[in-house]
Amino acid sequence: MRLYALCDQELLDKRSISLEAYISIAKEQKAEIIQYRNKSADLQLIKRQLIKIRNMYDGFLIVNDAYELVEFCDGVHVGQDDLRAIDPDPLKAIKILRGVTGKDKILGISTHSKEEVLEANEMDLNYIGLGAYRSTATKSDISALLGESLDEIASHSKHFVAAIGGVKKSDKFSHVTYHVIGSGLIL
Repeated sequence: MRLYALCDQELLDKRSISLEAYISIAKEQKAEIIQYRNKSADLQLIKRQLIKIRNMYDGFLIVNDAYELVEFCDGVHVGQDDLRAIDPDPLKAIKILRGVTGKDKILGISTHSKEEVLEANEMDLNYIGLGAYRSTATKSDISALLGESLDEIASHSKHFVAAIGGVKKSDKFSHVTYHVIGSGLIL
């Protein structure tokens, strides 16, 4: 099992956990990737947080949505709604993102169905996030849970797959590269 730690600033604030404490836990758990997500901050605050994380963590650092800040990390992860906000055509949106990130940065998107996975196969990506696997207290807008079908859907991806949404370290998958653990890392 390879660990991808999702560092959500809103969750840290809600639980009174410092960024430093979270990074320390992620390092103890041997997280290979940390994704920093802050849906409510301006770009300057996100930039400062990325710099702070980079000073504490040597693994891969991904920023959620704020592709303008890719120079301060190793890559960008974008959800489906945010992808379509860049361009209604997801293939064009990825080309726009690749123009910003370049080939040397990691680029990943969220997927939620076999159809989205097959569409992602046509994109210049490094990985997909696939889920939600099960319900989670950190995300209330989940339309459908993939459950045990997640691994079968993952088998259709030509990219690395990161299982998202209620994933536990003990979960077993055959076609998943990373377990994305958010709140489970700090419970």
